[in-house]
Amino acid sequence: MNLLMIIIAGILTFSGVYLLLSKNLIRIVIGTSLMSHASNIFLLSMSRAGSNVPIIGSGEEYVDAVPQALILTAIVISFAITAFLLVIVYRTYQYTKHNHIDALGGHDE
Repeated sequence: MNLLMIIIAGILTFSGVYLLLSKNLIRIVIGTSLMSHASNIFLLSMSRAGSNVPIIGSGEEYVDAVPQALILTAIVISFAITAFLLVIVYRTYQYTKHNHIDALGGHDE
């Protein structure tokens, strides 16, 4: 199962980097979203039952809660960043009437 999650995280990372390198602003926003999902899946693959948790018990296996707390924090931060980037892209489109990164350059006179 962990191997499958790491492969999925790799595919999401590849797709996110590919979209980040494009010149369309919406694709850049989607690429950052995919990169955040890939990091969440990578963090989830690091947590497993029976790992070194700071609980001394009666021999039961516990799941480490730290990676899950990190994922929850990362989800909130990635949502805020995605919303902020969407607002920036919308304002840029209103100002330049283009959804392309070349429209953001200065004008040659």
